[in-house]
Amino acid sequence: MAEPVRVRRLTDQEGQKLQQIVRRGSTSSVSYRRAMMLLASAGGNRVPVIAQLVQADEDTVRDVIHRFNEIGLACLDPQWAGGRPRLLSPDDEDFVVATATTRPTKLGQPFTRWSIRKLAAYLRKVHGRVIRIGREALRCLLARRGVTFQRTKTWKESPDPEREAKLDRIEEVLERFPDRVFAFDEFGPLGIRPTSGSSWAEQGHPERHPATYHRTHGVRYFHGCYSFGDDTLWGVNRKKKGAANTLAALRSIRISRPDGAPIYVILDNLSAHKGETIRRWAKKNRAELCFTPTYASWATPIEAHFGPLRQFTIANSNHRNHTVQTRALHAYLRWRNKNARHPDVLAAQRKERSRIRSEKGIRWGGRPALAA
Repeated sequence: MAEPVRVRRLTDQEGQKLQQIVRRGSTSSVSYRRAMMLLASAGGNRVPVIAQLVQADEDTVRDVIHRFNEIGLACLDPQWAGGRPRLLSPDDEDFVVATATTRPTKLGQPFTRWSIRKLAAYLRKVHGRVIRIGREALRCLLARRGVTFQRTKTWKESPDPEREAKLDRIEEVLERFPDRVFAFDEFGPLGIRPTSGSSWAEQGHPERHPATYHRTHGVRYFHGCYSFGDDTLWGVNRKKKGAANTLAALRSIRISRPDGAPIYVILDNLSAHKGETIRRWAKKNRAELCFTPTYASWATPIEAHFGPLRQFTIANSNHRNHTVQTRALHAYLRWRNKNARHPDVLAAQRKERSRIRSEKGIRWGGRPALAA
């Protein structure tokens, strides 16, 4: 009489691994069922009992046990191979992908998107080219070809009739007068609340901030000015956006170039940036306002510098009030401007400016700042 099929004696490591898989169940269903077969066999259960336990054929249980006795725990992750030949040619696969990425309405179907079931049914009825493929095979094919189910996104295209002319002018002043180009913009609203972010921490122990329900501090808007030539950023927090605050920012920019030569300020199309008072001041003080096209504020050089400012001062913060928040912003700006460029380059620029001021007889001291 043949000996009953049973796993060899397990080592401590093998037993603990199998027990861990069966208890946690945090692995593939195939590995989980195979681990249960081996653990049950190691506990003295016969093949018919194990087959009933895992709802498998007795021959399958015997094959798994024999495979474990040959290669150990590697049998938990079988390397599937073989199978019937592929039924779809490369041309058929290309046709499936092209169909899946085409809106159904363009193909005469009465819906706005495909489901796997609808796509498989449509492929079986295409005139002159019948493709028979199951839903799971279709899903695998699309995944293999990089086609995934995604949410639709929107974007805004600029309706500005002068879009190209405005962008050309911005590129021209950036190329011809880099030392005399500035950018101005606001970002916000900045509230007083714990703000999520990222930081280094021990695994499984992230930094935590309290939740807030009552926010009584109001909001602020950061009004920032950026010198393209100096790579210098400065600004203040305001309670709101407005023409008066914009004019104060433009005056601080004009003060940073007190030689009277023209300056070029790039800013977006916000109504608070282009009032009559601002235009008169700009004309009187030789400041050309280079507006970005509608829905194209990305063209301002300052936009890229707002990202780090937000990430290193607002994200992962819990400021008590706006005073503390403003101090944190200014502390970062001082650090940023100090480390923006090589010290020799900044020293040479400051020396040249000092020479110009002395020739013009202009008294100027300190770092540019917005008027209160």
